[in-house]
Amino acid sequence: MATSGRQRLGDLLARDGLIDDAGIERALRYQVEHKVRFGEAVIALELVDETRVTQALARQAGLPFVDLTKGRIKPELIGLIDASTAAEYRVLPIKAGGNSLFVAIADPVDSMNLDNLAFLLGREVKCALATRSAHHALLSEHYGVDTGAPAKKKAKVEKLPEPGDDDEAPIIRLVTQMLENALKQRASDIHVEAFEQRLRIRYRIDGVCREVASYPKHLQGPVLSRLKIMAGMDIAEKRQPQDGRINTTLLDRDIDIRVSALPNTHGESIVMRLLDKQTGLVGLDQLGFHPDDRKRFDRIIKRPNGIFLVTGPTGSGKTTTLYAALKELNRPDVKIITAENPVEYHLTGINQAEVQTRVGMTFARILRAMLRQAPNIILVGEIRDLETAEIAIQAALTGHLVFSTLHTNDAPSAITRLVDMGVKPFLVASSVQAVMAQRLVRRLCDCKLPYEPNESQLRAAGLTADQVASANVCRPVGCDVCEGSGYKGRQGIFELVELNAELRNQIFKGATTTQLRESARQVGGMISLTQDGVRKILSGETSIDEVLRVTYGEEMLV
Repeated sequence: MATSGRQRLGDLLARDGLIDDAGIERALRYQVEHKVRFGEAVIALELVDETRVTQALARQAGLPFVDLTKGRIKPELIGLIDASTAAEYRVLPIKAGGNSLFVAIADPVDSMNLDNLAFLLGREVKCALATRSAHHALLSEHYGVDTGAPAKKKAKVEKLPEPGDDDEAPIIRLVTQMLENALKQRASDIHVEAFEQRLRIRYRIDGVCREVASYPKHLQGPVLSRLKIMAGMDIAEKRQPQDGRINTTLLDRDIDIRVSALPNTHGESIVMRLLDKQTGLVGLDQLGFHPDDRKRFDRIIKRPNGIFLVTGPTGSGKTTTLYAALKELNRPDVKIITAENPVEYHLTGINQAEVQTRVGMTFARILRAMLRQAPNIILVGEIRDLETAEIAIQAALTGHLVFSTLHTNDAPSAITRLVDMGVKPFLVASSVQAVMAQRLVRRLCDCKLPYEPNESQLRAAGLTADQVASANVCRPVGCDVCEGSGYKGRQGIFELVELNAELRNQIFKGATTTQLRESARQVGGMISLTQDGVRKILSGETSIDEVLRVTYGEEMLV
């Protein structure tokens, strides 16, 4: 350890005949000018090679020297320390014996933290000094840790290594392959989940999770740390949830990845949502509208004012539908502004603002500012509270067309949800033009086969034998194209309620959700989610089981 009477590094190097007085003088000037340590100055000026300088530093600090370029570190040693601990204490395990663990460090100052590390690991920790370059290279290789930059530093754009890069490390290759495979298999999400004995990788493909890999437990730390570094997260923080983002290029496509880390019993669970900027934005023709619903939808979104709400759970395609509507309405003579959390896709010609709650940029605050920008069309990512709802309604009543989303199970429930928030019923009745609920069902692959459903399937779907007899009802089969699932791709099923005089009157009188739903069916001509699903079953686009899975077996009125 360093003491007040220790020898200076320059004197040690001079005693070994490695540097003269002129060299020491040059190094001292470089040290002052560039604000670095003396040893770093000597190496930068190439006065003494890094190994000799590190050996002298080890003697100065009373530490042994270890050459990390010779031999390989055993995997069982790597598994003794997780990646976040290795990054925090900047240590690399190199030898274990009894209750002792020897670690390599690159800075003698790091030896002062060994008491904390010993307490954390529950064993005696001893250290040896290694060259900085070799130490950093092995930390990156085994733990995915970039010690050349602070752990909390966020990388705006993460460039993934190409196959054959000289500095490509196993963990980096593994993570890159994981992302590329997910993109090839059309996955919307990647789930990296820590369990007691393994690290499970699942892809969500067409709305259904599939397990694609299982890694040994000792890879958990390196893989999670690599992902957190790429997403700009704090790799040392494992007790609090974190959110991050990765902007990268995969398979020659620009990909935006939203990353969420959640601590769990056996480590952390990381979920990544893949946003493909080339294929993510779709047009209205690709959403799966029935021709009748498409005509009504086109008519509604071209109105000059009012609120149009899209409802459904997370992952039901609400944002995709709204973006498709904005693409349809985006013209040079129309000003469109959005408030989103976060901005998922960047739309040319549209002004997009992102919610930043840490600095007070809430939906409500952005919405107020929007109104001073003289927009024609406003998109509010989600109505979550009374304040946002009231401002959106005032915007609709003052000549703006407002698009937004709500988390409700069906379209009529959105009306009562606004009233429950505290919005006056007369304001809801006068401002809301239409509400559309939606879900996503998987499309049958081309390997599908026609069949005759049995009586229980017909009863569950609300179908009759006569309807099926004249239709093209199919079942999934499975082939190489769909990887045996029988499905490939997804489309929407929709429940569109356009408010008329009768419905507005009922809202004003405080009607219940059940009453509104019945009126929407009888007076408004509403086709429910499951009824729209039946239309797609009869046309052979999807299966009975798929519609029942998504709509939870809701009773069909056909």
